[in-house]
Amino acid sequence: MKRKSLDIVLCVCACLPVRQAFVIILLLFPLYSNAQTLSTKSKRAIEYYTQADNFRVRGQLTEAIALLNQAIEKDRKFEEAHFRIGLTYRSAGELNKSNQSLENGMALTTNPIKLKNYFYLLAEGFLRVGNYSKSLALATRFLTSEKFDKKKILQVEVWKKQSQYSLDNADRKFDYQIKPLSDTVNSFPTQYFPTITPDENELIFTVSFGMTASDNEEIFITKKSENGSWGKPIPISNQINTNFREGASTISADGRLLIFTICGYQGCDLYQSTKLGSYWSKPASLGTNVNSNGWDAQPALSADGNLLFFVSSRSGGFGGYDIWYSTRNEDGTWAKAVNAGKTINTAFDELAPFIHSNGLNLYFASNGLPGFGGYDIYMSERVDFGWKDPINLGQPLNDFTDQYSFVVNGKGDFAYYSKEQGKGSKIYSTTIPAQLQIKRKSNIVRGIVVDATTKNPLKAKIELHDLSANKLISTFTSDSTSGSYLFVLPSQSDYAVHANSAGYLFASLNFNVADETSEKIVNLELPPIAKNAEVTLKNIFFEFDKYELSEKSTVELEEVRNFLKVNPMLRVEIGGHSDNVGSEKYNQQLSEKRAQEVFNHLILSGIPKTQLAFKGYGSSKPVANNNSEESRALNRRISFIIL
Repeated sequence: MKRKSLDIVLCVCACLPVRQAFVIILLLFPLYSNAQTLSTKSKRAIEYYTQADNFRVRGQLTEAIALLNQAIEKDRKFEEAHFRIGLTYRSAGELNKSNQSLENGMALTTNPIKLKNYFYLLAEGFLRVGNYSKSLALATRFLTSEKFDKKKILQVEVWKKQSQYSLDNADRKFDYQIKPLSDTVNSFPTQYFPTITPDENELIFTVSFGMTASDNEEIFITKKSENGSWGKPIPISNQINTNFREGASTISADGRLLIFTICGYQGCDLYQSTKLGSYWSKPASLGTNVNSNGWDAQPALSADGNLLFFVSSRSGGFGGYDIWYSTRNEDGTWAKAVNAGKTINTAFDELAPFIHSNGLNLYFASNGLPGFGGYDIYMSERVDFGWKDPINLGQPLNDFTDQYSFVVNGKGDFAYYSKEQGKGSKIYSTTIPAQLQIKRKSNIVRGIVVDATTKNPLKAKIELHDLSANKLISTFTSDSTSGSYLFVLPSQSDYAVHANSAGYLFASLNFNVADETSEKIVNLELPPIAKNAEVTLKNIFFEFDKYELSEKSTVELEEVRNFLKVNPMLRVEIGGHSDNVGSEKYNQQLSEKRAQEVFNHLILSGIPKTQLAFKGYGSSKPVANNNSEESRALNRRISFIIL
């Protein structure tokens, strides 16, 4: 894959945020040539200055700084040495010393070209340490003096807006409860890009062992103990961690699909690995619809598994690094990636997307939107026409350092994220203030699928339908070795779930999810196809005291139709059942009419009459007592029995 020179530098720090890669880029910042006339006449100062450059280009910053300080001691008015040590301090992450040195150099020159360089560097330098007044003043001086360099003008205009935004919002702070994760997790030189499983029991993150080309990046995992503390992180798998750089991952809701970044000498692409039992498969590329000749990294998978957000430097975007997305095709492949649009992306860089499990709220980091400097965290909400304007999540979560990779739990009240920490990064957790919490939360349903007779685990195909929208939301499978499954249900809707396995009668579930969040344990027993095997059709609906089918029954009727098409030799009975309210005769008639209504619908959909029978049982076969409305509702049902 071909790369521009800038991307080559970024690939040295494959999965790092651009700001940290920028520390390396500063080593390449145009410096004053030794061939030009220097402001000092001291031969010894020039000698130190020249020697320092040899160390600087090799990344030996401590040695370079020591020599530049010696050059300045020989001549306090050596302007070029002040400039160079200012840049070198910045590369070393010592921003306050950098700003002071650059200010010293700026005071020693009247050269308009040099002054513009100082204005430019210090406008950002003071922004990055939270000195917004000085940053604003220097940004204004730069914009007054520079009329031709459109790229720099655009950049400084953003810094100016961020400084003004920071001053305007200095007293507006939210009640975040922020703290770093324990030293057990934050035990590496750099850790970042956390991702959390929906049950919040596993934390997966990227570890970097340094900032040079010889330092590796790998994916680690830690598990939560019974007392709520995080265990010792371990490498996720030898299949995933290799001699290349791996990191910036996202995991499916059931924890069995990992999409992550692999970077080699020529760039970064997205790969996936699937988990069977406790073993991860060999990674496979997501293909050319997702991966490009640009830099592709930092994926975020939706809870339903159908939408993948990621960051790319490919052409066709709005800035250097944009957020793109791809939708999953019916065959499991990914469609051609689409830019997330100008509401999300700016002329600068957007990083580290995270799509909440409700499928509506997108969190990401940007250095091009109004904020407090560096990368701030923003939230947007998906609506029918696209995305709402992003909201800055405010102080003290955001400040003049870099914050990114913000991942939020299903309730929307707690998050994990990465924060710049000196020359590295640590993982933090935080509560989310009520006024910034999402409106639509999500719920977890988990369990195992087993053979109803042997109790052995089964690999089953599980489909999730939104009954309100009459739409298939997602399709996934239970683990073939354990039978386990997990999926996420956004609140404020009505869902049908079907589990199928060849040779077995299907299972039918219904979930009506309100605003509250919860975790449901639902173990499914699939009976082998045999005479008298029975299942309750839990997504067949009638109006109260009537026998006409509700429109929401369409999904269940299609499930029954498909089962009978796949098993044409079977003959089944549609049974109607009622509670004990009312006369026995009335209940018998109503239950039979309801069973006949289902029978007629299946006939009209193409099922031969020879495969079907129907019968009304009234209240003669209750599955629960009739002492409450909840139990009576269980007795009002349609059954499906193998004859």
